[in-house]
Amino acid sequence: MSDFPPTQVAGSSMEDPGDNQPQGGSGPLNSSLPPSSEINIVALVRQHQVGLWRYLRALGCDSTSAEDLIQETFLRILHRPFEQRNDAATGAYLRRVAHNLFISQRRRSNKISLTEKASELEESWTRWAGFDNGDSTIEALRECMGRLTERAQLALRKRFAEEHSRTEIGDELGISEHGAKNLMQRAKAQLRECLESKLK
Repeated sequence: MSDFPPTQVAGSSMEDPGDNQPQGGSGPLNSSLPPSSEINIVALVRQHQVGLWRYLRALGCDSTSAEDLIQETFLRILHRPFEQRNDAATGAYLRRVAHNLFISQRRRSNKISLTEKASELEESWTRWAGFDNGDSTIEALRECMGRLTERAQLALRKRFAEEHSRTEIGDELGISEHGAKNLMQRAKAQLRECLESKLK
């Protein structure tokens, strides 16, 4: 079992998404848009920016790269308008554009992309994030995290929010590296079971 949290595919990391994700309808993106498109684009930004940020983070983007790709995504649709049928279809289209831009970025930097199976990724995203930008999943994750022991919570935060090694976590908790690995594996299994029961 890997060290990635079970909600990684949903665009959620162990960091608090409210602390670092872009705020809808604000930031440098809006200032770069021409007035004629301001109303429509601003509405799209407010509704979909947070979800795109979480989605790109799930792909493996760091926070700065995710913000850059979000801006490029909205600028792309500004210059290449599309038919808006409903919120779900619009969100799926924006994620597809962002995914393609991410793949192109990784290829330019000679890095191996996480996945090019967009349909499978979209299915996973829809399952975990639903149609509310992942808000219900984030809330469920917070509740499920609260059910873990303090040691398990600390280990997961050290690993995924602070990127500590298992050896460092073991030293802090007074256990071996293998003990830290087992602790996090059990905690992730508990989180997955809790989340799946809440998101049925």
